Amino acid sequence: MVPQRLPRRSFLGLLGAGVGAGIVGCGTDATSGSGDSMQVWVLQEENQQLAHNGSVERFNKNSDVKARLVATPNDGYTDKLHVSMGSNNKPDVFYNWGGGSIRTYARDDLLLDLTPYFDKDKAWKDKFLPSVLEAGTIDGKYYGVPARGMQPIILFYNKQVFSDLGVQPPKTWDELLTIVDRAKSNGIIPFALAGGDAWTELVWPEYLVDRIGGSQVFEKIAAGEPEAWRDPAITRSIDMIRDLVQRGGFGDSFASVRWDAAGASTLIARGQAAMHLMGSWEYTNQVTNEPEYAKTNQGFTDFPTVEGGVGDPKAIVGNPTNYFSISKDSKHVDAAVDYLKKEMASTAYVDQWLEMGDVPAVTGLESQMDKAADPAFAEMVYNMVDQAPTFQLSWDQAIEREKAQPMLEALSKVFLGELDAAGFVKANENAS
Repeated sequence: MVPQRLPRRSFLGLLGAGVGAGIVGCGTDATSGSGDSMQVWVLQEENQQLAHNGSVERFNKNSDVKARLVATPNDGYTDKLHVSMGSNNKPDVFYNWGGGSIRTYARDDLLLDLTPYFDKDKAWKDKFLPSVLEAGTIDGKYYGVPARGMQPIILFYNKQVFSDLGVQPPKTWDELLTIVDRAKSNGIIPFALAGGDAWTELVWPEYLVDRIGGSQVFEKIAAGEPEAWRDPAITRSIDMIRDLVQRGGFGDSFASVRWDAAGASTLIARGQAAMHLMGSWEYTNQVTNEPEYAKTNQGFTDFPTVEGGVGDPKAIVGNPTNYFSISKDSKHVDAAVDYLKKEMASTAYVDQWLEMGDVPAVTGLESQMDKAADPAFAEMVYNMVDQAPTFQLSWDQAIEREKAQPMLEALSKVFLGELDAAGFVKANENAS
């Protein structure tokens, strides 16, 4: 499995990478087919074939309105969706990332507000983990229904390296710095980092800002509130990152390490690095690429607390999940809602994702864990999200596309020592 992140980056994987053929039995042209069919737009990606195709087949058996999958490669999906949403040829149901990926559509009144449907059918709403469902809201209204697995950021560590260093997984920032200093003095890179791709660096301010100032700090930024970037938690987090870099926390060559070459993952698997802060897909990447390491020495834990921070230590960041949203002017609104109600938390749909290694964002999943590719890891991810008061969507997915790239460029300069906290704040304010 590859990470769910491609440029425009997807913290959701190299979705669609290397997939040449469309989904079997599914339409691939949004303009073709009967006008009576309900179009369900998805990414053209092998792992999704079974789950999405299965959900459509089950729904169509008992529905007068027939759903039809329209699959598009990951690289062209967001552009195709953007063009479609500005036309008279909108999809009825479409796959998205929540946050910034749909905020403009919601504010332009192009999406169906699902809040009244959840209010009317509380049992449906209660089928999904609250922190993940909330991450699909825009301006306090629900526009997305969880559509697949959860992808929190996890602190991975090499158990053998930790044993050799005589350290335990850090529970506080000070403990983390102690490990950093000890690893460096023993010729071990403290943290693996594919710094050649700026999105891998974003996990650091995401967690630090949340631990220092709480989830509301970035919520204000995502909402576009004036001077939100000037919150003291932003400045402190950037100062902490700069200190970590100067301590040698990422070694001397992190800027030349690329994600696509699995450089960072290889460093920790081979014992050349002690830790790696990365999304849950790192686990399955190691199972595939470094099975012996994954079986014996791959450890994982929560991100540590920060002294004086007011953020909840159980809060997490990453990709809560992907969502399905409904176009407001769809001719098949009732059928679209019915499809999401019947399928997104169904036993058959959830089991298919579990078997493929995903952990869907549904409540009461404990009874289905035996279906998971790796029950122990699936249970850890599920409990982590289930207990989280908030699940902050990755920043570059939470804000609009035109603001995300300048943010990533500024952060890259922070890691390279070319920009301080004041410069980082100014760069983001200029992009806002």
